[in-house]
Amino acid sequence: MLALFETLFDIIRLRKGPDAIPHSTVLLAVVIALWLLAGVVVTTTTAELDQANFLFMTLAGVAGLGCYAAIVLFFRRGARLLQAVVAFLGCGSLLSLMSVAADVFLKPFLSASLTNIIVVLILLWSVPVEGHIISRTIERHWYFGVVIAMTVFVLQLVLYRQMSPAAA
Repeated sequence: MLALFETLFDIIRLRKGPDAIPHSTVLLAVVIALWLLAGVVVTTTTAELDQANFLFMTLAGVAGLGCYAAIVLFFRRGARLLQAVVAFLGCGSLLSLMSVAADVFLKPFLSASLTNIIVVLILLWSVPVEGHIISRTIERHWYFGVVIAMTVFVLQLVLYRQMSPAAA
């Protein structure tokens, strides 16, 4: 389990790709549980979010994952899909938990606006991380992966805003 977290942190730091993750459905189940746990933690620690927003965030995440899966299949890299999904979910979970930790632990020491900037920067780091994951999965240049990740990010944002009346 520790090796999985080390690998995910290496992917977040753009040092390894999803190919470093073993091809395992057990790992997929573990990161799905971690992803759902991270969503619950974000929802319970954020005053503006409720259970409906958790559902909308989860659906937007699944839609983004579907976009990435379609891209992987389009580039005929289906054998790498499981590893990519584990990387997307695992890294997304860890980044979400890191943003919550930053919010909780930095607020007593920094101003609310500075803490919010740090939290947003952590969450925005997910775009280059997802670009890195997709580029390594489909064997294309990193910039191409980042463009794909930005597109998926915007699509998820639009989808979330359309589903959630509170976000609009």
